[in-house]
Amino acid sequence: MKKFRKVLDGLTTSSPGGGTIGSPSCGSAAGTPTTAPTPKEIDVQETLVSENFQLCKTVRHGFPYQPTALAFDPVQKILAIGSRSGGVRILGRPGVDCFCQHESGAAVLQLQFLINEGALVTACADDTLHLWNLRQRRPAILHSLKFNRERITFCHLPFQSKWLYVGTERGNTHVVNIESFILSGYVIMWNKAIELSTKTHPGPVVHLSDSPKDEGKLLVGFESGTIVQWDLRAKKADFRIYYDEAIHSVSWHHEGKQFMCSHSDGSLTLWNLRNTSKPIQVTFPHGKIQKDGRKESCKPILKVDYKTSRNSEPFVIFSGGLSYDKAGRRPTLTIMHGKAITVLEMDYPIVEFMTLCETPYNNEVQDPYAVVVLLEKDLIVVDLTQSNFPVFENPYPMDIHESPVTCTAYFADCPPDIIPVLYSIGAKHKKTGYSQKEWPVSGGMWTLGSHTYPEVIITGHADGSIKFWDGSAITLQMLYKLKTSKVFEKPKQNEGRAAELVDDDPFAVQMVSWCPQSRIFCVVGISAHIILYRFSKYDANTQIVSLEVRLQCDPEDVISPSENENNPCFSEPHSGSHSPQPHHQHPASPGSGTPESFKDCTPCLKVKDRAVRVPPGYQAELVIQLPWMDGEPPQQISSLDINSAYGLLAFGNCNGLAVVDYLQKTILLCMSTLDLYGAADPYQRLTRSPRRNRQSTSEFCMRGLSNFYSDSKKRIRTSYQSLTELSDNQQSVDTERSKSPTSVHYPTSLHNDPRVLPEPVASLRASHCSPVFYLLDNDHVNGHCTSPTSQPCSAGKPRVPMGPEGPRLARRGPGRPPFRKAQSAACMEISLPVSHTEGFASRRAMLQQLHGVTMYSHDEHHTTTSYCWSDRESRENSFSRSRSSSVSSIDRDTKEAITTLQFGESFGRKSDTLPTPCLWVGTSLGVILLIPMSIPTDLEERMEEPVTIGPCGAVLMLKGSVLRFGFLDCMGALVPNPYEVWRDLNAPEDPDRPRKRKLVHYSPSSSQDTCGEGHLAIVCSERQAKVFLMPSQSCLFVHNITESSFVLRADVVSVCNSVCLACFCANGHVMTLSLPSLRPLMDVNYLPLTDMRIARTFCFTNGGQALYLSSPTEIQRITYSQEMYDNLQEMLGELFTPTETPEAQNRGFLKGFFGGNAHTFDREELFGEAAAGKASRSLAQHIPGQGGVEGMKVAASGAVGELARARIALDERGQRLGELEERTALMMTSAESFSKHAHELMLKCKDKKWYQF
Repeated sequence: MKKFRKVLDGLTTSSPGGGTIGSPSCGSAAGTPTTAPTPKEIDVQETLVSENFQLCKTVRHGFPYQPTALAFDPVQKILAIGSRSGGVRILGRPGVDCFCQHESGAAVLQLQFLINEGALVTACADDTLHLWNLRQRRPAILHSLKFNRERITFCHLPFQSKWLYVGTERGNTHVVNIESFILSGYVIMWNKAIELSTKTHPGPVVHLSDSPKDEGKLLVGFESGTIVQWDLRAKKADFRIYYDEAIHSVSWHHEGKQFMCSHSDGSLTLWNLRNTSKPIQVTFPHGKIQKDGRKESCKPILKVDYKTSRNSEPFVIFSGGLSYDKAGRRPTLTIMHGKAITVLEMDYPIVEFMTLCETPYNNEVQDPYAVVVLLEKDLIVVDLTQSNFPVFENPYPMDIHESPVTCTAYFADCPPDIIPVLYSIGAKHKKTGYSQKEWPVSGGMWTLGSHTYPEVIITGHADGSIKFWDGSAITLQMLYKLKTSKVFEKPKQNEGRAAELVDDDPFAVQMVSWCPQSRIFCVVGISAHIILYRFSKYDANTQIVSLEVRLQCDPEDVISPSENENNPCFSEPHSGSHSPQPHHQHPASPGSGTPESFKDCTPCLKVKDRAVRVPPGYQAELVIQLPWMDGEPPQQISSLDINSAYGLLAFGNCNGLAVVDYLQKTILLCMSTLDLYGAADPYQRLTRSPRRNRQSTSEFCMRGLSNFYSDSKKRIRTSYQSLTELSDNQQSVDTERSKSPTSVHYPTSLHNDPRVLPEPVASLRASHCSPVFYLLDNDHVNGHCTSPTSQPCSAGKPRVPMGPEGPRLARRGPGRPPFRKAQSAACMEISLPVSHTEGFASRRAMLQQLHGVTMYSHDEHHTTTSYCWSDRESRENSFSRSRSSSVSSIDRDTKEAITTLQFGESFGRKSDTLPTPCLWVGTSLGVILLIPMSIPTDLEERMEEPVTIGPCGAVLMLKGSVLRFGFLDCMGALVPNPYEVWRDLNAPEDPDRPRKRKLVHYSPSSSQDTCGEGHLAIVCSERQAKVFLMPSQSCLFVHNITESSFVLRADVVSVCNSVCLACFCANGHVMTLSLPSLRPLMDVNYLPLTDMRIARTFCFTNGGQALYLSSPTEIQRITYSQEMYDNLQEMLGELFTPTETPEAQNRGFLKGFFGGNAHTFDREELFGEAAAGKASRSLAQHIPGQGGVEGMKVAASGAVGELARARIALDERGQRLGELEERTALMMTSAESFSKHAHELMLKCKDKKWYQF
């Protein structure tokens, strides 16, 4: 009988035309889409092919994470920022924003622009120099030079020079040719730079600069305090300075006669070249004289800039130097202008600053006009032209991380009016006091492009704030900011539940739901609260309505079936549990059958109970909270959906499901997941042994997301000592990282033929394991994406019969801290396992962070008597772990979470002939529930008559936790959700145009009469995707997405005027599947899941785009559309624009003629191979670049490439000829002026005698 059933299963899953489509890629283990017999044929013309997809990064927004270096091109006016991870951000005018990444990932130590040449030199921590070509929209490396024996410490590139000076840790100075990127044989050895009598090493080179007075003189600063001016021609030192304090930086006066040094003791020294025996001035800007006459000890001055001004006193700008005794003072930038000293306090430590000057020449009056200050988490520019030194308004989205990002949402192709409306409201709340001048970083060119459409990006933050961003045309601009914390009273210390919040973030945003058409916005907070907002252009006085939903499942006191008979909550699950209730009443809910359960129903936050005046924008209308019950905190909300056409809001967690009518402010449904099944429960539920001593978990319920303290560890171990036995098997990192999270395995035929569902499913026998969190007591969760442990039932264990009248007992899982510190998605990292624990606890920790809730979902090991698999199938479809028999016999957890919800027009039962409003419910055990609803259509009836909900619809199943629903009509077109057209409820009444509800419905069967009624439902879980035909509930297509990993995010999206299913897996693969046939179209190993930040923030949207938080401060946008990939070059900005180099100031003919800096310095003659010879091959290795102009020269062929190169050469030649012509004209003018003055002098002296002179 077993073999015969298996043959039938094979016939069912392999109908004609269901062959293998594509081969599974490495690591993804993609399955094969199969078909099943259906009541009718569905003829859908699929237009998408694999050629429509191409994955690539588009643009990165936000502040560079962990910045290390800064550079500015004063002619091109572009800014470059290097980071610790090897990234380089190049910024120009708004819209010009480019991100480059070194493949090595080594930190960027220093940046040097080739001023007005369209190139950039980067020095990295792996002792490699790179030359980037910026004359293309996507910069590429032209050359690299790897130092083998010395470490790079400092670089200097003189203006209009092709020779780069490189200082090393050994104290030597090398010279590199920028054009060929080859090391010159000219070297300044440290032992020649210092005197022979010096017995100590001077230390690494910390400064290199050429003298403004003579380019042939190079000033070399060593860390120990030694300064040497080296004559490059004579190859000897002009002078040496030995100072007691270590040097951090040196800055020249533009005349080349003086320079200033900053030191480690907080002092500034000024040196004159005429007398280098001692400094002419020593100052401690922030060091006061103490009572005993000594100076205060000060912190080092890390950098100083000495800039002269034509119309005022010189500027001395430096960072650091504060006295040590003032603890807690913020980092400062000090500006000394004449006798005035201005100290600017910064919010974050200063990484680097750079003074912007009018001229690129170092031997002219500098005239500084701004200071760019790079902080650890911000970028500011100070205006030096005004006495109060205001800052410029930053046009870049550098404040994404103002509060840590906890969730993201991406909406493409929004209504065109939504962005201007949000911007007009947000503009009223902008900060003031900025400089009135234009942003000084104004280089590059950017145009809007032709392939643009409205896009909105929403970020939720740890402080409860919500930010709306305009993401159109691959830019990012702040539109509107909403603070959800204003809805609640400020938590007071030692009062109520707020006292247990400690110092965490009780308002942190966990997820958002937004309907752009109706402008309804819903926010889920970490304190188990939901806030519903409506948009209005007018301010109003509103009274916020508050609802408390007791979605608490607590049948622990129920020990035997006999006791359960007297519990109304479980014996009559549908009596009064889903009837409409006034908002001040509380419907019966799981676990609230006894009066004792109401003794502690306090919400975590207190809603303002008074009328409040709210400004225009999003205004809170309703707050839903899950209160504490019997000292137990509510579980966090794991899923949410809202529909403006129905006026309904649904949410769920690991306890159950609730549906709220936000128009009538009533609770329609509040049931445990177990009760939703009714008689169709596909699982066997076993009773749980009572705990001997019930312990309240309120003491540690409000801890941070990663802060499971040691005392919590001890309490959990004490309470659940019998549950903590884990095997000591250590698995490999790759295996642990890529296993599936939450999935349930079923017989193969159940996936393909739902008609045989009731009988076989009823006989399934499942055993479950309880998750244990006692290991999570560190600040960082040491875990990987692994499968949970599951234990086969022991032989001979008694089983409880399953049936409609059988007991269905849900149990609470281990008491755990459900309210964690709002750990930003930015700082969630999965490190390698450091203990002997196996994948069970670590994987559970990852899911806990990912979903923000305890996910009770399991990879089941099913054994049955009447419907069995072979042992081989059982091994393949389950992950077994060895646990003690005592553990498996004591505790079997069957708690499942609501993982996804979706309202829509569908068929709740097989017998339905017309679509009705339905709620699709997906659980962590792979079960799909359809809940039909009856909603009054008339406006007056809708506001008065109750909405009826009958949780007795269809039950479907697939492997893994359900992630996403989508609906197509029978022609394969996407069926949008119905919505209500936006209306401003606070607008003045207009008798001619009354404000009535205008609903837009998309019936799935209205536009295809020829194909009959019905629609297609796409369901995606973390293992599998299925397409069902409704109302027959026939499974048309099945595709096993992955077996070795699991899906983190899935969305049904529109691409190229068609629809596909996009998936992101934990092993880093990005996949797309055709709809409805589920053919694999793209499978790219794009991004390995290295931290939870990516998992929590990755989201797809229409148009072939997606985004995720690539670092705690940056958003990375990608595209998987070939069309957008082809148009990307047009959308990106130009970094380099041909600009004439400013002429050097005319020093006067007589001054130049009579010896004013008349020395000409030919570096080529000095550093070239003919004079200096070749450098040692072992010292540095030249690495040709893979891209850029050099690569383009090789790749370009035919007339197009030749014409392009000829055009570039012609432009450059014309530019040089123009410069030559201008210089010739200047020389002619100077010659004419000299001739005129000489003629006047001759006439004056013509008639004079010799004795008259």
